[in-house]
Amino acid sequence: MPMSPNQGSTSGGTTVTITGVNLSGATAVHFGSRTATITANTPTSITVVDPAGCGVVDVNVTTAGGTSNSLSFFYIGPPIAVSVGPGSGPTAGGNTVTINGYGLSTATAVSFGSNSATPTVVSDSQLSVVVPAGSSSGSVEVTVTTTGGTTAPLTYAYVDAPTLVSLTPASGSTSGGTSVTVDGTGLASATAVTFGGSTASFAVLNNATLVAVTPPGSAGSADVVVTSEGGSATAGGGFTYVSGPGI
Repeated sequence: MPMSPNQGSTSGGTTVTITGVNLSGATAVHFGSRTATITANTPTSITVVDPAGCGVVDVNVTTAGGTSNSLSFFYIGPPIAVSVGPGSGPTAGGNTVTINGYGLSTATAVSFGSNSATPTVVSDSQLSVVVPAGSSSGSVEVTVTTTGGTTAPLTYAYVDAPTLVSLTPASGSTSGGTSVTVDGTGLASATAVTFGGSTASFAVLNNATLVAVTPPGSAGSADVVVTSEGGSATAGGGFTYVSGPGI
């Protein structure tokens, strides 16, 4: 007498189908000491909505011919999500975050606002999930759905990729040390600035401006790349290294 599914939330309400023989005219389906609501019944199957419960309970069917053998049904407690990290990422999605909590082993979906992703279960206390694309920048609620229910929401922030508009000045000495003002958008979450692949020190003034100090470089044009939580932007050949005079 198979039963599907064989687990559900402690709050009840799970639709369960039991298959077997001589099941027509069922008068009761018990989950432990409690009675389920029968919604469909044929000679070979019964569909019920389970009552609330906890732990592992015996399930059996009663008909005019007697009571069946028992199957085990597992009640799963509601999950708890404690943290999501990192707590922000590109609006385009595609980055991987970790969700920590309790009762996560039966997780089937993680929702980021109106978008959903299928997680990888690491353990009962941890999930790994690739973030889906967001519809726009800003904060969204993150919830985890398991057999036991849905977690209370956490917060995740979508961040737009940066753009680069101008660099002032656009040239400087090959020995480095030039202070360059970078104007653009989405610069507030900048995590790195490079000139020709070399890392520059920088300070963020606001979302539209940062100031970087050029590292030493070879004479000629160099790509300038700003990386942020939302992605990266490149000014191809945006800065020119100039050799100093010699006599």
